[in-house]
Amino acid sequence: MSQVANTETTHEVDSEDLVIDQQVYDLYDQYCHGFISRRDFLKRCSAITIAGVSGLTMAQALFPNYAQAQTISFTDERMKGTYVTYPSPGGNSGEMRGYLATPSTDGPHPAVLVVHENRGLNPYIEDVARRLAVEGFLALAPDALHPVGGYPGNDDDGRALQKELDRSKIMIDMANSAEFVKAHESSTGKLGSVGFCFGGGVVNFLATKMGDGIHAGVPFYGSAPPAENVASIQSPLMIQAAEKDDRINAQWPDFEAALKANNVDYVRHLYPETGHGFHNNSTKRYNEEAADLAWERTVTFFKQHLA
Repeated sequence: MSQVANTETTHEVDSEDLVIDQQVYDLYDQYCHGFISRRDFLKRCSAITIAGVSGLTMAQALFPNYAQAQTISFTDERMKGTYVTYPSPGGNSGEMRGYLATPSTDGPHPAVLVVHENRGLNPYIEDVARRLAVEGFLALAPDALHPVGGYPGNDDDGRALQKELDRSKIMIDMANSAEFVKAHESSTGKLGSVGFCFGGGVVNFLATKMGDGIHAGVPFYGSAPPAENVASIQSPLMIQAAEKDDRINAQWPDFEAALKANNVDYVRHLYPETGHGFHNNSTKRYNEEAADLAWERTVTFFKQHLA
């Protein structure tokens, strides 16, 4: 079996100081979205050397470290996290499971659906749900992989499992999840949704699907909905976008035209010098300044529209 190797002379770089070349970021984006395999990603990166630093070193630094990324502990006294199951008629299995983070303060609380990337409910997304709970929101992070056993503990297998599921039924599962948390006994009945990558596309889908049944949406670098469906959007949107995200940004002109044509209440923030996934603090794609600003804006937006 051939080995992924780099025969050029390189030197060790501390992970904190490591500068990752844009070529490696671009390859990682292809890998994350299933266009190339993990093996191909590493092999192509191994052919890159920048200023004596191997592209393979850069590539390995991009893989997530969820333990270091946790910002709110599972045992934080400001919230309580539990796993819940609930019916999902018409979905991939008729049942869904998610991580429900409830504020420790007296309810009811406005509800927010937190939608993961294209690899299932990983620890980063659970942490996002806890971040919302300590801000006073009832947050549900559903796992699209529940019908096939749930998030498997690593992103590669999670990505493969999600790709095997019927995407249209995943959307039904997410809509059912939104209805479940909205109607929860601890909910005020006000509903928002935030999602990342695949999850950002789900937020846009829910805005078109639920009409006035959803009250605010914040898609992070998510795919735009079909232009003909934008007329159904009745909730305000805060669109979080990365400057170096050609695939998603190419959809923006048509999406913006449809939003304007249908008088949708929206704002778009484009964060300079950021790439797809900049909010995810488990990888080197993370941009702390942009992520903090985007999150502050997100929380303020939800507090404004879900009060």
